Amino acid sequence: MTPCPICRRRPADSNYKPFCSRRCADIDLQRWFTGGYVIPESVDDVSTEDPAED
Repeated sequence: MTPCPICRRRPADSNYKPFCSRRCADIDLQRWFTGGYVIPESVDDVSTEDPAED
């Protein structure tokens, strides 16, 4: 069994997979809400041109 990605102490519970409990699932959700996890954007995706200037 794979350990919980938050506490790493207990195996994942099928009700909260991949977490071991509701507590660890809530901790993960809170990290997403507060910006603890960020998906980096590529520099190529950012346009330096102002579309209003066209």
